[in-house]
Amino acid sequence: MPTTDTELLKTDDEGLEELFRKSPAGEIPKGPMEGTAIFPGAGPSGARLLASLVHLIWWRGKVFSPDGYLSNRLTPLDILSIVATVGPGPSRLDDQECIVIDYSTTSLAFGGVRDEIRQVGPHLYLGLIWLAGRKIGWFTLREPSDGNG
Repeated sequence: MPTTDTELLKTDDEGLEELFRKSPAGEIPKGPMEGTAIFPGAGPSGARLLASLVHLIWWRGKVFSPDGYLSNRLTPLDILSIVATVGPGPSRLDDQECIVIDYSTTSLAFGGVRDEIRQVGPHLYLGLIWLAGRKIGWFTLREPSDGNG
């Protein structure tokens, strides 16, 4: 199974879902995490290009605070915005424990979004994005010092 975000970029939706189902929730990350958007339907080279564009222009990752919240890192200026609550909870995918990132009480614009993450490798998390109860995408989070990107 893939264990780096580079390998996860090449994985199809079915493989990502299988990896997510078999992975533990892990500990809630602390501090800044580098993010990579995953586009499984785009093919390996298309997925890399889209992930690079998203990282360059819009979303760069998340910053987890010890008080149960996070902020998303946006734009090349690394603006912290779009706050969410963070804590353990059951996944909508398989009802098993994951780390839930919930925007419903912290953001009017993103209130219908819920992210779920599980640890898939050392310092690496696979994230699943839900919008209004529907699975819409994937992402990874890794510690900046990991270098597996």
